[in-house]
Amino acid sequence: MDKEPAFLAVAGCSARSSPPTPPVGSTNMPAIRVLTALDQARTQYYHFKAIVIAGMGLFTDSYDLFCITPVMKLIGRVYYSPPPSSSSSYTPGVTPPAVVSATIGVALLGAAAGNLLFGALGDRAGRRRVYGATLLLMVCCSVGSGFSVCRTRGCALASLCLFRFLLGVAIGGDYPLSATIMSEFANRRTRGAFIAAVFSMQGFGILASSAVTMAVAAAFDRYTGHQRDDPLDTPEAADLAWRVILMIGAVPAAVTFYWRMAMPETARFTALVEHNVVKATNDIGRVLTDLNLDATVTDDEAAAFHRCAVSPLPPHHHFRRTASSSTPPAPYGLFSGHFLRRHGRELFACASAWFLLDIPYYSSTLFQSQIYQPWFPPAGRVNAFQEAYNVAKFQAIIAAASTIPGYFAAVLLIDRVGRRRLQMAGFLLMAVFLLALAGPYDRYWRGHATDAWYIVLYALTFFSANLGPNTTTFILPAELFPARLRSTCHGISGAAGKLGALVGAVGFLWASQDRDRRKVMAGYEPGIGMMYTLVVLAGICLLGLAVTYAFTPETMGRSLEENESEHGLSQDGEGDGGERLQEFISNELPKSPASMVSSHVSSSPIHPHRFSV
Repeated sequence: MDKEPAFLAVAGCSARSSPPTPPVGSTNMPAIRVLTALDQARTQYYHFKAIVIAGMGLFTDSYDLFCITPVMKLIGRVYYSPPPSSSSSYTPGVTPPAVVSATIGVALLGAAAGNLLFGALGDRAGRRRVYGATLLLMVCCSVGSGFSVCRTRGCALASLCLFRFLLGVAIGGDYPLSATIMSEFANRRTRGAFIAAVFSMQGFGILASSAVTMAVAAAFDRYTGHQRDDPLDTPEAADLAWRVILMIGAVPAAVTFYWRMAMPETARFTALVEHNVVKATNDIGRVLTDLNLDATVTDDEAAAFHRCAVSPLPPHHHFRRTASSSTPPAPYGLFSGHFLRRHGRELFACASAWFLLDIPYYSSTLFQSQIYQPWFPPAGRVNAFQEAYNVAKFQAIIAAASTIPGYFAAVLLIDRVGRRRLQMAGFLLMAVFLLALAGPYDRYWRGHATDAWYIVLYALTFFSANLGPNTTTFILPAELFPARLRSTCHGISGAAGKLGALVGAVGFLWASQDRDRRKVMAGYEPGIGMMYTLVVLAGICLLGLAVTYAFTPETMGRSLEENESEHGLSQDGEGDGGERLQEFISNELPKSPASMVSSHVSSSPIHPHRFSV
């Protein structure tokens, strides 16, 4: 079949949905010019401002998710104090694994729900309107997590789980909105780098989480006046310390709330979903002042956009339709067979890759303790604040040495190497490094955790994930789907990822326990052992590589409309659809842009002194 023109699939159009030519005086041509101008726009100050505004939600996300590890150390010291008859070998601050799993699990379940809920709302109510709601919920739940409602153990932990779930909903909702907004603001040349830069704010959130935890722990350790010679003596102030750490997570989100609400709605949503071209042009002109609205628009693009401005026809409807047709059929829905044929492959690729990635990525916390313990004093020899300080310090070292460099490498390479190749390379490298850890684990690594190569392999696992699939799985769903379903599909992919994170962070935490009951951590049951766990995780990475190779398309260097057109229509344009399209264009469209110039000239809403066709 003949390849269809660029912009053909804006908002779900196809070769089987072709209304007549736009009439003279139509606003379709200016609408195409707005999209073309966005794709060709030079990088401006507002692009960087949008990166910070959009990235602050992900900054808060990583802050809240990573500060919970040292916080659980403090909670263990406060609410699970050692019994009076405990021996000197007793390890203080051990929170029961069921409580740890519940605290982590509710946040991830909330994130999955938030992806689905706010992703769908972003396509119905608008990205900007919902964007402010997620940030406001994030602020309220961060404060609520720290306040709790009481100081008894059961009540405090139940309250913490409740607010962590709601916080997860807010964090999950921020994923599809941040990615979609940045993709619709960016130009085609640097779109990948801009979205990757938004996602890289997670690395700085980890650093901020560690820095705040270390500062709070050091301050309480210095000024509480507790007995330093008895590390098991936990002062009451420790119950305040963990609350302060959690509540500080509301600050970055609250600071950016005003700028987030001041952002205009994206031009693509306003023009393609709300069909308000004038407003889209004026809105984008307020923030991106150097747009070229005089770019040439071809006849094919004009026909493509007009088909997007009305509802598409069912997949087997006859191509020709007269100008007197007054009631176009309803557009296909997310759960329709038409959507499955056109975008099911891409949605499966995005969701499955994200699910497979987050299993090994979140389960990497399994062997943090094997690295952490030999480098810092045992818990029985430090007080609560010092233990939390050491855990946060370790997280900061890993973030600075591997996590943030991986994000930076992704920003530099994403628009040069491409999303698909970078994702495959990342999965492959993760598998290699996990196998390197797994192979000699029982015979060598178990007793040599202080070996530099062990730490290097551990850090390279994080670097590979952030260089490849951890970044690309965030980018691809924001580039492959039509504007009216973009946020929803990104939310579905992100929800699948959070379910994978739940499997990795909770399921594999239990599965990784030693097969010998005598060596199992307190509160756990025997599992398959760390070596076999690492082998399984490496196999999951190889499965992610295979899924990427078989199903994931490349989106680098194309506009959002071209991505949807090229990949979404490849399975739906069989038979004589291409021939009918060419017949329609040759018979009904004006022969050239020059013929439109003579009949339709409109002033640019951004630059009144210009004239745009």
